[in-house]
Amino acid sequence: MKQLIGTGVALVTPFTSKGAIDYIALEKLVNFQIDNAVNYLVLLGTTGEPATLTNDEKKSVIAKIIEVNNERLPLVLGIGGNSTQQVINEIKTTNLEAFCAILSVSPYYNKPTQEGIYQHFKAIANATNKAIIVYNVPHRTGKNVAPETIIRLANDCKNIVAVKDAASAILQTFELLKNKPNDFHIISGDDALGLTSVLAGGSGVISVIGQAMPNEFTKMISYGLQKETKKAFDIHYELMPLTDLIFREGNPAGVKCILNHKDIMEANVRLPLVMASDELKRLIASEL
Repeated sequence: MKQLIGTGVALVTPFTSKGAIDYIALEKLVNFQIDNAVNYLVLLGTTGEPATLTNDEKKSVIAKIIEVNNERLPLVLGIGGNSTQQVINEIKTTNLEAFCAILSVSPYYNKPTQEGIYQHFKAIANATNKAIIVYNVPHRTGKNVAPETIIRLANDCKNIVAVKDAASAILQTFELLKNKPNDFHIISGDDALGLTSVLAGGSGVISVIGQAMPNEFTKMISYGLQKETKKAFDIHYELMPLTDLIFREGNPAGVKCILNHKDIMEANVRLPLVMASDELKRLIASEL
C-alpha cells in the first residue's frame, strides 16, 4: 500500500449559501490538491461532514470527485459507523473500484470494549477484500482504540493495512510504531503531531490543514520522510499558528475560512455546525 505514504487530505464538502453542495467549488478543491502535489485524497471523512449528507448527496460527491480526479491520485473512501452490520452493508453495496482503501472510524457513542472494537473491525475485514484503514479518533468517538488492539488487528487481518492515529497521544504513537508489523502503516490524523510521527517512522498524515496549504504541508511531510529534519521543522513552525486557528471553533469551519480566503469556496457549513466567528475569520486572514 505505497499509495498511503505521504500526505493525504481529508476533503471538505463545499456548500452554497443556501446549503446545497457546491460542485463547482468541489472541482476547484480537487484540482487545487492535485496541482499542489498531495499524495492521495480522502473522501467523506469527518472533515467532509458526511453526517449531514443524504445518501444521494454522498453518491454525487463521490462521483464528482472520481470524475475530476480522473485517476490522477489514489482515493480513500470513508465508510464507518457504530453498527457493524450497517457498515458491512454499505461496503458491500458501494462500488469501490475507484478506491485503494476504506477509512473506517471506530464505533462511536455506544463505547464498546476493546474486544468489541476488535470484533467490529475483524467482521468488516472479513466482509471485503478492500484494504482498510482503522480510524482512531477518541475525542470524537468517546473510546480510544488501544495500541494492543490495533496491533492485534494488524496481525490477524491481512487487509487491515493501516491506522489513522488521531488520539493526540504521542507516546501511544510511539508504541504503535515500535510494535507494528513491518508492512503496517501508522498514519497520523493529527496535524500538530504529524511531522513528529513521520520522523519517528510513520508513513505520513491524513491532514486537514494540508488541503488549505497543500504545497507547504506536502513538502514538510516529504522532508520528514527523507529525514531532512531542519527543512521539515522550518515549515512546521510556519504552519503552527494556522494549524491551531483552524481547530479553535471546530472542524471544518476553520479550514473552510482559509479555502474561502483563497477563493476556492464559500465558508459555509451545515447545522449543527456553524460558520467561524468574525473574530476567527479575522485572525485567520491576518495569519495568511
